[in-house]
Amino acid sequence: MGGGVPTSRAGAMDRNVPGLSHLILQKLNMKSYEDYKSAMDGKKSGSDFGIRTYFDMFQKMEDTFKFCAECKKLPDALPDPKSLRRCKRCQNVYYCGVVCQRANWPLHKKFCKKLKLVALDRLVEWLIFTGDIPFPTETWTKPARDVEGWEDWFSMQGQLEEKLGAILAGRYMTILWANAGKPRPEDRELRESVRRLVTDFHSRPLTIGSGLRLFGINPLAKTLTVHVVGASHVETLNTRLTDYDELTRMFPGHQGMEVVMVGVDVVDGPIMRPPLAVPAPRGRIHLSSYKGLYHDFWESHVETKLVARPDLVVGFHPGFHACPDLMAGWLPTLLLLRDYRLPVLFTVYSEQELKSSLQILVELEMHIIGYAANPFASLRPEQVYSSPNKAPVYCSSYYIALLGLAASAVPGAGDLEDGDGWEGGEPCAAGASGGIATSLP
Repeated sequence: MGGGVPTSRAGAMDRNVPGLSHLILQKLNMKSYEDYKSAMDGKKSGSDFGIRTYFDMFQKMEDTFKFCAECKKLPDALPDPKSLRRCKRCQNVYYCGVVCQRANWPLHKKFCKKLKLVALDRLVEWLIFTGDIPFPTETWTKPARDVEGWEDWFSMQGQLEEKLGAILAGRYMTILWANAGKPRPEDRELRESVRRLVTDFHSRPLTIGSGLRLFGINPLAKTLTVHVVGASHVETLNTRLTDYDELTRMFPGHQGMEVVMVGVDVVDGPIMRPPLAVPAPRGRIHLSSYKGLYHDFWESHVETKLVARPDLVVGFHPGFHACPDLMAGWLPTLLLLRDYRLPVLFTVYSEQELKSSLQILVELEMHIIGYAANPFASLRPEQVYSSPNKAPVYCSSYYIALLGLAASAVPGAGDLEDGDGWEGGEPCAAGASGGIATSLP
């Protein structure tokens, strides 16, 4: 984590949903994405990882979700481990018998339809790892200020239906449904699933782009550095050098941008390369990473001027609200971000998490510039793993923008906060402090 606890953000989602990336590393006995790629490319025997066939791989993925949604029993705790039966409607949750299924139905029926989407996206996510998703994109035909969300973004994608059709007709989509142990859905459902996963893929770079605009940071004016604090396998597993290139489509003609992933849980891969000692090349998005705590990285690299000071710091689902251990681990980083007055953008999964996080940040006397629903939140629903019968959550649903100390904590600041920045999560008419824009330019 950015603050220092070598644990996943699981607390942010009640142990989170494992997802394919988690399974590749743990359930499938693989140490890195390179192991997975080697198995898929035939360079290593799949049996080295307990995988003999594609069917085997998808079954191992599904095994992670096999427990009774009512009594929580795992297969091993049942007289017959194979007696678990899946809900026919959602193809997602399991029951150990009719008694538990009937007892659970009043609750499950509220979420059954949405959980069907979760189960579908969980399988189709594999096409991100094969490279089928996302489809190729072009330079935006509208200025970033006019692209207010995903509907606008999709409207700029030329030959969209053809691109989606090519993915549906592709080799790996065929392999998927020949081995998934479930019937292939209708093309309409698959197209919608691919669209949701495309938003999930591009959500992080476009959230960074929104953060730059929110703080009035112009990529066309100078070379920029963005730090992603608390990065883990979520941001770095299978991350290719080109994965944030949508920022170039968003800001054509930019001066160059480096995105540095910093965290104790970053995964070895193409972007595991040292941060640049010189500005990023013009017109290019350069990804790099540092495996370690953010405040250590700051002292060893930023303070010593080995790397550039960040123009923006972003934390995707930091989860410091989840438990005291996580908060203690994050505290040095939060104080550093505050005291160095760095523009910060955090994202959270839900309104409840937003409220909990805001309370902590207020207690730390951090200046909250604003908070709102994220126009580029992922549209892919994710279930709470240990308790699936809850409303699914969406990655980066809300953002919180921060800059330095709250005015009330600055000696002699008086009542500056009265007309300062945002109220109730929306931009105010009043000007922002410190030259930071309160609305997207």
